[in-house]
Amino acid sequence: MSILIKNGRVVDPANSIDAVLDVLIENGKIAGVSGDIKVQTETLIDAAGKIVAPGIVDMHVHLREPGREDKETVATGTAAAAKGGVTTLLAMPNTAPAMDSAENIELLKEIIRKTSKVNVLVCGTITRGRLGKELSDIPGLKKNGACAISDDGCSVDDRGLMLEAFKAAKKAGILTVCHCEDKGVSGKGVINLGFNSTRLGLRGIPNESEYKRVARDIELAEKAGTCVHIAHVSCRQSVEIISAAKKKGIKVTCETAPHYFSLTDDALLGYDTNMKINPPLRSPDDLAAIKQGLMDGTIDVIASDHAPHTENEKDIEFERAEFGKIGLESGLSIGIMELVDKKILSWPEFIEKTALNPAKILGISKGTLGVGADADVIVVDAKKEFILDKKKIVSKSKNSPFIGKRLRGLVEYTICKGRQVYKA
Repeated sequence: MSILIKNGRVVDPANSIDAVLDVLIENGKIAGVSGDIKVQTETLIDAAGKIVAPGIVDMHVHLREPGREDKETVATGTAAAAKGGVTTLLAMPNTAPAMDSAENIELLKEIIRKTSKVNVLVCGTITRGRLGKELSDIPGLKKNGACAISDDGCSVDDRGLMLEAFKAAKKAGILTVCHCEDKGVSGKGVINLGFNSTRLGLRGIPNESEYKRVARDIELAEKAGTCVHIAHVSCRQSVEIISAAKKKGIKVTCETAPHYFSLTDDALLGYDTNMKINPPLRSPDDLAAIKQGLMDGTIDVIASDHAPHTENEKDIEFERAEFGKIGLESGLSIGIMELVDKKILSWPEFIEKTALNPAKILGISKGTLGVGADADVIVVDAKKEFILDKKKIVSKSKNSPFIGKRLRGLVEYTICKGRQVYKA
């Protein structure tokens, strides 16, 4: 299939491109990026006034399949991804069964082959069953197609075991993604510890539960001589610790998510369980630190942390409701509104954090529109406004904190490996 995208503002930080150009796609690859390409193609897209960029690489997505297909499936999750401009995603391993063996990874890979609309990478577990007791066969997971390892949703409490995990990951040549939470500190907390937790009569989660574990995991990764990626950074102290580690030359990267630079714990005053997230929405001071970390390069990646839950798990008492929210269909818009439009990031910087950097960290050839690269491309109307309508959400679960909100920045086309997988 051949596609010609004409007259769009092409933003490709991998090749230092930010200009009005045409993009030619042939046989699933980028065949040309230049001015005024004149060639007959099967599909012609007029992108005048639109942004043309590499597809988003989302390195933190919960697809729930196998095991919790009532929440999400590979089919519905990747359809939501396509609608949101995500062409590659890393599927987190907290499925049932967990991705802790070659057999379980093969099961998921077969589902992906049959039902996925976009590229799906598999994340294996650090420990068997994500129980923090015994290491998974990390070399075996890598050999059978795992792109990274994580016990996401849990942190490995045992220092010695975590050090062994980092050493095994280094030997296997696989990335370790750390969910940094000391549950001995967060306990039964449900929102950020502060004035609002007292006001609402809800148990609080202190910043300490995150940042002390961030510091520990960076220390252990340095000791093992390997790289570490810190997931869903939410507070000022974590940003400061990561910044200091980078200045020391430690091989650490990190991500945050759109809700941490767009919402604070003030959003919880209505007891909306769609705002119940782990780590929790933090203070205005923490939000400012997240934005500063994005500006100065401390925070490398923006990921969705797409965490679908059924209405039965969310539409209940706040303390009993599950943590998490969906984000595949809204993340790009929130980023445009909160970062690009407010001059926190330029368009090239934004695409770097949503596409190029995650691809580099995962060690995959994505996030670029270079000639010969896979044709994973999005066309975005950055000025188009829309209401996030619950009835139009493609994800199987509807637990978004942005339902009913007016958003800006609409994906018009998503192209994955040269095939049009979404059109608005």
